[in-house]
Amino acid sequence: MNTAFEYTDSYSLHLKIPEKENCPFTGELCPFFKPLHYRNFVSSKFKFNQLKKNRMKNLMRTLSVFMITISGLHAQLPEPGFVIDGSTAIVITDPQNDFLSPDGVAWGAVGQSVQENNTIENLETMFKLGEKYNIPVFISPHYYYEHDHQWKFEGTLEKLMHNITMFDRGDQLNVKGFEGSGADWLPRYKKYINKDRVVVTGPHKVFGSESNDLALQLRKQGVDKVILAGMSGNLCAESHMRELVENGFEVAVVGDATASAKLPGLDGDQAAQTNYKMISSKVFTTDELVKELKMHGIK
Repeated sequence: MNTAFEYTDSYSLHLKIPEKENCPFTGELCPFFKPLHYRNFVSSKFKFNQLKKNRMKNLMRTLSVFMITISGLHAQLPEPGFVIDGSTAIVITDPQNDFLSPDGVAWGAVGQSVQENNTIENLETMFKLGEKYNIPVFISPHYYYEHDHQWKFEGTLEKLMHNITMFDRGDQLNVKGFEGSGADWLPRYKKYINKDRVVVTGPHKVFGSESNDLALQLRKQGVDKVILAGMSGNLCAESHMRELVENGFEVAVVGDATASAKLPGLDGDQAAQTNYKMISSKVFTTDELVKELKMHGIK
């Protein structure tokens, strides 16, 4: 019997047979006779295909249930809310040239996000809201002095910042060269920051406020609630949010008054916005915050 098998892919097995086959009873060629093994094969193949279809249906059902569950969990995330009252302050991280100026050393990484979020204008709105509603404003800056470049080990972005001289100040007691440097404030913010009502804390050194006196300054002024904004969203701003929450502050974040690095395969802004939603009590847009204060003022 001239029967041949041909594998065409990982799922199908095709059987090549002659158009006619000798009948086992008469020995003559019979155009209607199909060998038994062929019929068995066809039956097996049919069962195999049915099994594939059933498994695919089960997989699709499982995926559907999974997606519905995830969507439901997201929809069911509680929203604690955030009431702005007399114990509330605005905290802004790193409103400095190296992040926010097109000439800054980090602009190539964060510039896209800054422009997409309208961050520069939204941060200015934060300063204006502080003045209009008499909400105290605290600035947590990022500076590196000469002795900071003597560190024996660094994380990835610490090393990058040191390599590109980001936020460099030279001697901490000498302001020579500070004006207009990458560590200086973005010029449009200076008229707000230089006023007596704004507190500039000591510099944080890596990302979070653990290494400066922000929490102390807030507590000393009776602040229990923080509206957080600034740069960089997934690093310093997010780290400040986490540390403030750990220290017992109630924190809201203004998501579009931040911006983060966008690099090939890495979207810092997306990561930051996810964590703001999961950790803070409330995520405002700048417009939402403006409307909230306009409608309800300070409680």
